[in-house]
Amino acid sequence: MLKGKTVVLGITGSIAAYKIASLASMLVKNHADVHVIMTEHALNFITPITFETLTGNKCLTDTFDRNFEFDVKHVSLAKRASLFMVAPATANTIAKIAHGLADDMLTTTFLASNCPKILSPAMNTAMYDNPITQDNLALCKKYGMKVIEPAEGRLACGDTGRGKMPEPEQLFSLICETLEAEKLSVC
Repeated sequence: MLKGKTVVLGITGSIAAYKIASLASMLVKNHADVHVIMTEHALNFITPITFETLTGNKCLTDTFDRNFEFDVKHVSLAKRASLFMVAPATANTIAKIAHGLADDMLTTTFLASNCPKILSPAMNTAMYDNPITQDNLALCKKYGMKVIEPAEGRLACGDTGRGKMPEPEQLFSLICETLEAEKLSVC
């Protein structure tokens, strides 16, 4: 189904990061070439070796990593990407993306990518509902990014409300739908 497609998964510092291991596995089982980029804060929730084991590709965490075959990694990966999803997307990373800030491997690669982009916010309800976050999400939509509405429920902080990242199966379906729509628009 996804043969010949390169999916880049950007993971930020949220407890929901653990769910992306299942998503990466689903994508690989459907023959996608999956590359994972993690922010420094994401490393506090799940380890790169998890994604390297699931995808067979090095998990990128550092823009200036010197332990690789030489190429400008954020540019070369951006050029190969069929789709780029940031999930979970924290308020901080959303703000960076909305304003074109590129200060880590995830945001530099995201900015250099010219493919469909999907953001899946995951955060506390008050952070999500904050007008600044909502303005940043509106700006991302204006620039053509898809934004997945977070689910409602009990959050890691104990609050109940909007802010939960959707389940991996829903994210997988959206990736497939987006890539299918891209294919149809090119034909």
